[in-house]
Parts: sequence; structure tokens; C-alpha cells
Amino acid sequence: MRGWGAFLALCAGLLFLAACADTAPGRLGGAEGFAPTGSPAGEEAPDGLIVGHRMMANGEYELALKSYTRSAAQQGLNADTLSAIGSANLKLGRLKQARKFLEEAVKKDENFVPAWNNLGVVHASLDDPENAHQAFRAAFALDNGKSEEIWQNLLLAIDNLENKKTPAAEITNFRLVRRGNGRFLLLETPTDRG
Repeated sequence: MRGWGAFLALCAGLLFLAACADTAPGRLGGAEGFAPTGSPAGEEAPDGLIVGHRMMANGEYELALKSYTRSAAQQGLNADTLSAIGSANLKLGRLKQARKFLEEAVKKDENFVPAWNNLGVVHASLDDPENAHQAFRAAFALDNGKSEEIWQNLLLAIDNLENKKTPAAEITNFRLVRRGNGRFLLLETPTDRG
């Protein structure tokens, strides 16, 4: 709970600083009395979610988390940013933090398939087969069965629920998904790192 509150306080502070930078002269010596933005004049800064997704694909999970956090400061804590932050925490093995962000993501958007799927991966990793099954079932239903990976996750969750034999240490077959360019892209699960 303490980490969640600290993160929200950090985001609120970043949002405040971003708002101040747009309306007040800076003290950092940027052009025209404003703080430098990090992007050349006239160019928009790259989308933090896109940059974070690329870092996740390259296995740079800590950097991805920082990029997602910056994106949350710019866009707010919407389903996309919450899901991305949760997924990065999952990849870093911070399962309880990942669960909090992903649960918040599905509260913000009950139809957000990647957040439901990745929440299922978290529950499976926490050895909670019932909640994993429910999350994968929601993801599969919302996706209308289009994603083979989500279907495989659901089948594994059903098997684990019925047999209750797969210890958390053996959960390597579940797939984490994210949205990019309007489609699902696969990422390895945390236990795939070897």
C-alpha cells in the first residue's frame, strides 16, 4: 500500500511540474526562459508508451517502467498506462505491485483485454488459479477468441484449476500480451528468463 501511495504522489508531483513548465518561466536556462523539454524545438516528445513497449521487447524492464511512469505523468493514470506499469512490474518480478496496477487498469476500462490477460498471468504467478482463470476467461471473452495466446492461457488456467497440481515455480507457459499498433504482441513471462 505504501509503494502505491508513493507512486501516486510521484505522478501528482510530475503532473504539477509539467503544468508549471507550460505556464511559468523556468529556472533551468531553457530557450525563451522555459525549462528544456528534451525534444528539439517544434518536435513532440516520443510517446512514453511506445518507447516503453520497445524497451520491454528488448528486455529493458526497469527503463520501460520509467518510460511508462513518464507517460502516466503526461497522459494520466488511464487503463493503458496502468496496464503498462503493471506489466513492467510483472517482468521485474514485483508481483504484488503488478497486481495492484493491473487491477486498477481493469477498473478504469473493463474491456481492456491486455490488462485482463496480464492480470491472469500475475494471479497464476501468485499461485491463485481461481482468479487467474477468471481473468483469462474475461480476456478471452472480450477478445472474442481472436488471440491464440489468450486461448492457450485460458486452457492452462483451466487445467491448473481442475488439477491444482502446477506449482507457481513451473508456470512458464503463460504469455504476457500488450497492445501495439492495434494488435497483441507477445512478451516472455518472468520465469522464462532462466
